[in-house]
Amino acid sequence: MKLLLHWIIVSLAVFATASVIDGISIAPFWVTFIVGACLVFINMLIKPIITIVTLPLTIITLGLFSLVINGLIFWFLAQFITGFTVSTFTAAFFGALVVSILNWILSKILQID
Repeated sequence: MKLLLHWIIVSLAVFATASVIDGISIAPFWVTFIVGACLVFINMLIKPIITIVTLPLTIITLGLFSLVINGLIFWFLAQFITGFTVSTFTAAFFGALVVSILNWILSKILQID
């Protein structure tokens, strides 16, 4: 149940981000749920591996490189999902930042974690 709720929260955060950040667009509404599912999947399975591999660089930058990793994951998804476009890496960076903040806020409000 938590996974389903987390997926919905991330999907809503992606939809809100697309309306706030210039350079990010989602063509049909249902693509939002595909992007949300992919983000949840990547954050659960692939991101821990990427975090371990890039740990020295993350330590040197005092954790700021993790923001770059989030932006790269966001931009990477836009390359493969039809209907989800991110025009620049800057848009992907700030889009991933907004999605992360909204995800954190909504998870705290709904007490998921």
